[in-house]
Amino acid sequence: MIFNVYKLNLYQAIRLWCTLALLLGSPLAHAEGKITVFAAASLTNVMDEIAAIYEKEKGIKVAGSYAGSAALAKQIENGAPADVFISADVRWVDYLQQKNRILPETRKDLLSNKLVIIAPKGRGFKVTAEKGFDFSKAFDGRLCTGDLESVPAGVYAKQSLVALAWWDAIKPRIVGTQDVRAALAFVERGECAAGIVYETDAKVSDKVELVARLPDETHAPIVYPVAAIAGSSPQARAFMEYLSSPQAAAIFTKHGFTVIAK
Repeated sequence: MIFNVYKLNLYQAIRLWCTLALLLGSPLAHAEGKITVFAAASLTNVMDEIAAIYEKEKGIKVAGSYAGSAALAKQIENGAPADVFISADVRWVDYLQQKNRILPETRKDLLSNKLVIIAPKGRGFKVTAEKGFDFSKAFDGRLCTGDLESVPAGVYAKQSLVALAWWDAIKPRIVGTQDVRAALAFVERGECAAGIVYETDAKVSDKVELVARLPDETHAPIVYPVAAIAGSSPQARAFMEYLSSPQAAAIFTKHGFTVIAK
């Protein structure tokens, strides 16, 4: 049906445009045979691999959108057409659950990770990850990590720095980025002399070297929850089941993630 909005009164026109906007922004308007996954930036490589295998096996395209968990959660809250959300911490899935934007019954803790200190390749330095070590004097230059208030990697990093009593001395030299892959890129280019990222991020780059692992007890558990977005199709839930399959677990493990058994 074709509408001529010029023949509608103002009230009818507003109703028409609102209806069209809701339809275009709803999961019903998603392309048939396509699943859109909003995932934390640290999952970029592994999810691209899983998506390619899933499409080959099932004939259903999986499109990934990668960024900081906070940014993705805000986009979903504002109506972005996502089907599945995988966050790098529980905070942002909790946030969407409170906003009734996910299906709580589909929520599951999927993966875990490690937090590490990195340096540009060939510019490593010695670190003892314990209280009493003067981390601020171990290197010259800036320390890059995710934004300390919203990006999970940055939140975990700040917790570790505080727990190890390194925070006060290093705080003025910290650069917070929009996601963990941006922090990795700064270190790769040598714009930051050190970075705090996930161990899986360090493994994907041949331009950085791992300096030290930060003890698990210095930060909250690193958990990647997954959940289907409210209104998503049964296809999305089928893909979530695949993420918990032995095939997907093997790929996650290959990339350095720890699969959380349930």
